[in-house]
Amino acid sequence: MMKTGLTYLGCSLFLALFGAVYEVYSHEVYSYFMLYAFAIPLAGGALPAFLYAYFGKGIPKRAAQNLYNSGIAALSVGSVFTGVLEIYGTTNRLTAVYWVVGFGLIAISICIHLSSIFKTLKKPGQG
Repeated sequence: MMKTGLTYLGCSLFLALFGAVYEVYSHEVYSYFMLYAFAIPLAGGALPAFLYAYFGKGIPKRAAQNLYNSGIAALSVGSVFTGVLEIYGTTNRLTAVYWVVGFGLIAISICIHLSSIFKTLKKPGQG
């Protein structure tokens, strides 16, 4: 999980630099989606990964990790894409798909992880 946390830190740094460079060349037009896109992998990826690495208990199964990583990626790309459109001066209703898919994948991942936790807590002989 430490490697995953460091990867998310790298992604956060990349998005922060990308947003800063994009804002320099955007002719004084700013978007909060672009400015704060780095916060999604930082708070949603690096922080949970480092917490799992620190405590070392209940690490999610591979399917849950893959779905969660895909959800964070969808939210990050959606934030950058929405920021680009806002800086350009237009909108698109299809950007909502990134948010729905991202949060949906994260919710499915959390459900898979919680079900695996409850399966391990369930005692043999019970239901």
